[in-house]
Amino acid sequence: MKKQTYINNYPNEQGFFGEYGGRFVPPQLEEKLENLATNYLKLQAQPSFQSELQKLYQEYAGRPSLLYYAKRLSEAIGGAQIYLKREDLNHTGAHKINNTLGQALVARHLGYKKLIAETGAGQHGVATATVAAYFGMECEIYMGQRDIVNQAMNVQRMELLGAKVIPVTQGQATLKDAVDAALVAFIEQPETYYMLGSAVGPHPYPLMVRNFQKIIGQEVREQALKQFGRLPDYLLACVGGGSNALGLFTEFVDEPKVVLRAVEPAGLGAKTNRHGLALGKGKPGVIHGFHCLVLQDEAGEIQESYSAASGLDYPGVGPELCFLAQKGRLELSSVTDQQAALAMVKLAQTEGIICALESAHAVAEAMRLARELPADQIIVVNLSGRGDKDVQQVVEKVLPQYGITLSYNTK
Repeated sequence: MKKQTYINNYPNEQGFFGEYGGRFVPPQLEEKLENLATNYLKLQAQPSFQSELQKLYQEYAGRPSLLYYAKRLSEAIGGAQIYLKREDLNHTGAHKINNTLGQALVARHLGYKKLIAETGAGQHGVATATVAAYFGMECEIYMGQRDIVNQAMNVQRMELLGAKVIPVTQGQATLKDAVDAALVAFIEQPETYYMLGSAVGPHPYPLMVRNFQKIIGQEVREQALKQFGRLPDYLLACVGGGSNALGLFTEFVDEPKVVLRAVEPAGLGAKTNRHGLALGKGKPGVIHGFHCLVLQDEAGEIQESYSAASGLDYPGVGPELCFLAQKGRLELSSVTDQQAALAMVKLAQTEGIICALESAHAVAEAMRLARELPADQIIVVNLSGRGDKDVQQVVEKVLPQYGITLSYNTK
């Protein structure tokens, strides 16, 4: 494959990546989304728009983020060298700000004054509330009641920033249900702009989110060549909807020697029904207005997903990742709640970095992979967010259910 041939060809004009993607929405949304797609494509081609976005990335989000050599972790594990793309150091503490800044610019150009969004772990909600405050817009965030309990700190951050957090109690009361509620509000409130947080949903959202997040991989290419003189051997990212994974992977799809490994949440185990393995175990279907691999039963009913990491608890996955997996460009792996929590602890105690439980899935896979590889191999992990939001849950709920307590937590 030649460099950059892929991104120029996908998606097609209808928003499809092969058979995945597209737009399957009520008539009330069709015109609104078509208008968004048309205007976004015009905006992204304007140098002035790109210049303003890059300025925001640098002066507001704090980009470029570091490509950090995890020396003590690498030495403790043995084998390959582990590098971390430090998206946790961005303003708001995650990769989500890359997308919300881009979409907020689009919304402003289109004349919207109110943003609505869904959130799971709360990082997208915080990033949306942040840009709403920055641009002087109203903001409402839909969040599953179960996630509100698990991510109380992020709820408080959103409210401090001036957003209204709306609890969603139907269904599983997690991310899927928050998306359902936000889409209904999007239909009922024509004056609002829906700030979708991951590379999912109807066209043009998967395209937009990918394009606003691909700066992660672009920076990794430049940083890798400068820091160790070549491209990495492996790129690892956790996968829920897919925005942080595509942010890292997109720049390297046309580099066949660079292995792209997507790490899904195995929850309580791949052999149980308590997991979020949409890429690994999903079947083609439609969810939230797009065609993708989705967890479903024999009758085609969407099944509940599960992960202790709220941001990965989604029964579907972005259409572009489905396409790349189908084409054999992605390697798939999975990590349980327990493995992720232990990796979070290991990273904290070797590097002094407390990462998000979502990101810890990729860290756990990097640790496992590093042991199998020689020391001259290089693994880059997208450390997609910081873990302040997860500390209490991991220490008080996740680890104890496996009989593990940290010393300061014992009595």
